[in-house]
This record gives sequence, C-alpha cells and structure tokens, in this order.
Amino acid sequence: MKGLHIITPVKDSIDSTLETVKAILSSDIAVPYTYTIYNDFSTPENTRRLEQASKEMGFKLVNLSDMTTHPSPNYLLVLQTTQKEAIAEDYGLLIVESDVVVQKNTLQGLYYGAMMCPECAIAAAVTIDEGGQVNYPYKYAKGREQQVYAVKKHCSFCCSLLTPGFLKKFDFMQLDAEKNWFDVTISHAALKLGFKNYLFTMLPVLHKPHGSRPWKQLKYKNPLKYYWLKYTKGLDKI
Repeated sequence: MKGLHIITPVKDSIDSTLETVKAILSSDIAVPYTYTIYNDFSTPENTRRLEQASKEMGFKLVNLSDMTTHPSPNYLLVLQTTQKEAIAEDYGLLIVESDVVVQKNTLQGLYYGAMMCPECAIAAAVTIDEGGQVNYPYKYAKGREQQVYAVKKHCSFCCSLLTPGFLKKFDFMQLDAEKNWFDVTISHAALKLGFKNYLFTMLPVLHKPHGSRPWKQLKYKNPLKYYWLKYTKGLDKI
C-alpha cells in the first residue's frame, strides 16, 4: 500500500462537511495521499460553497452531476470510481463520511494498522459521541476500548480504510445497484474471501450520526415514521 486515496461523499450539510475537511487536512499523514470530496447533488448554494472551499482549502471536488443524472444517493458510483483509482495507484481507499471528525493520528494510524494486521480487508476507526462514549454504529464495541481486534459484525464506512489487496479481489461492479449503502455487503464479502476486518478502538473518531441525511434521525426520534418512509419510499436500502 503506497499511499491513501481519501474520500468524503457529501450531500448538503456543508457546515458539518467543512469540519470533516479541516480535520482531515490538518492530520499528521506521513504517506502520499489525495483527498477528494464527491458532491452528490447538493443544492446550488451548497455546491457553490464547496467549490469556494475547494479553492481555499486545497481538496479536489467532484460534482457527481457532471458524471451522472441518477438521483442521490450515488454511493455506488463513488465506490466503483474510487476503487479503480485506488487500485491503479496501489493506494488504500479511506472513506471518511461527512458527519465524522478525525483526530490528527487517525488516518496514519489506520494506514499502519492495516499494514500490520494479517489479511486485512477493512481497518475501521471506532466512533464516539461528544462525551467520548462509543456510539452508533459500533455500540457492540463498548467495553473493548483501546484495542485492535478482528470483527465478525460489519464495519461501517464512517471512517474505514479498504486495503489494495482486498480491492483487487472484490470488484465493486458486482454490487447490487438497487441498494443505497454497501458497508454490510462489502464487509461480508471480505470475510467470504478469507480476509479479516479489524476495528481500532484506540483510534476513536467523533461521529454525529446521520448529520448528512437529517431524515434518518427519525430512526431514533420517531422510529415508526422512519420505517414507514424506509419501506414506502424505498429509502436507505442496505
């Protein structure tokens, strides 16, 4: 693994996104890397904000409206595009979602960790709330802080590094285009191929769940409405 191809998919929620960007760009990264934001049909005003921030802060911005007419979410297109780019450079694909704030050592720590862990497909940072408590989607890791261990449960893509070795073995063109999110599918595919997925609980990242898609907060505030929207509108297919 010669470096990191870091990506953040974005749809609106620009204030939260810029927190993510600032944390990534101020990270201590000792290997070559690129950082790209994929703008998934944010509003015109928010797209302008991202374009201005790109000029001022120095990250690459890709507007998915230049690549497809398919409505958001376009996570599949992002994964398929970035897989090819990462393989071509022999880079790891490091996904940091727009409701996550990394620490200075997070990204380099995942890089080193993935290199050291046997047969690693995914190296994931555990998520915490503002009080420092492990939160969604890694509540199952409570009580296992300050560890690195292989997990059978899926790794979320909140802040996860997919290694070149795994990327070369599982073609994202195989993924089901009817789905919206792919962390469960990809995690399980890695295990079936004989790889291991590792959770790094000594590399916590701040996670504000679903900050980029506020309607999903209903899952906690009004679960009946959330599941009604999920099944009647075909949203949030995992």
